[in-house]
Amino acid sequence: MSHADLDRRTVLMGSLGLGAAFALPDAAFAEEPWPKGRQIKLVVPFPPGGATDVVGRIVADRLGQIWGQTIVVENRPGAGGNIGAEAVVKAEPNGDTLLIGSVGMATNPFLYPKLNYDPVGDFAPVSLLAMVPNLLVVSNQVPVKSVKELIDYARQNPGKLNYGSSGVGTSIHLSGELFQRMTGTKMVHVPYRGSAQATQDLIGGRIDLMFDNISQALPHAQAGSTRALAITTAKRSPVTPDYETVAETVPGFDVSSWFAFFVHRKTPPQIVAKLAADVQAAVADQGARDRLIATGAIPVGSTPDELAAFLASETRTWGALIREGGIKAE
Repeated sequence: MSHADLDRRTVLMGSLGLGAAFALPDAAFAEEPWPKGRQIKLVVPFPPGGATDVVGRIVADRLGQIWGQTIVVENRPGAGGNIGAEAVVKAEPNGDTLLIGSVGMATNPFLYPKLNYDPVGDFAPVSLLAMVPNLLVVSNQVPVKSVKELIDYARQNPGKLNYGSSGVGTSIHLSGELFQRMTGTKMVHVPYRGSAQATQDLIGGRIDLMFDNISQALPHAQAGSTRALAITTAKRSPVTPDYETVAETVPGFDVSSWFAFFVHRKTPPQIVAKLAADVQAAVADQGARDRLIATGAIPVGSTPDELAAFLASETRTWGALIREGGIKAE
């Protein structure tokens, strides 16, 4: 800056007098970096208590500590996650409203004849938070104690067993669809608005089995309220090494739930970049990692580009299964 410029600024500030003194705090506030002074909200498109809610709150808690402010968590369940996603699309594209998305971001375009949002066109990917194995659990009233026994029983009683899920097109539902296809069995799907509600009916014996997120299912299995048979990932989980995998009986079976943060596509790139970096730091924090692992989740923390590529892969995989199976949202 030249001396002439400095002199002009000095004269200008002097002419503004006391009014400039009052204008300075407003100008300084306007230049404060996001998210300072903002009310940040995380939309969870499923009811409280399920894996989406649990993972979202763990990461939001640590993220809030990094920012020195509380993140408001708002549960907006319904329509397989569509209601929550629509709420974020309608919010101001300023980074203040986050969505924790899951496999529905990949499956819902194939399940519903019309969506009021585009999972790719309307959202900017932020970071993949965690992968969560599903756990195959049965009611204590079902007379099976292994995957093989379940397959044998289902084959001998086609259409008699029913399995619950947190909604059509969720990984919990699609695990059951894939299991039936790969084992030649026939079961009845019973969708709920969330896995917590389905779990209560499983404990009560009103449904027979679930391929539930391990974070939701494990405590009930350990307490003896349900019976765990196997996890759905290709390899055994370090959290539950004694549980066999479905793949040990059904080769090639491999399913994981996943959870990621998204924001409105029109969110300024610099805010998306900061948010992505801070979320990665939150997931990398040892305290947050320990809490996630304790639920059975496998912490990830990715870049936006990595999440975009992952979503594209999931869309191809599950889109093919949904089309071939003629699966539609009820």
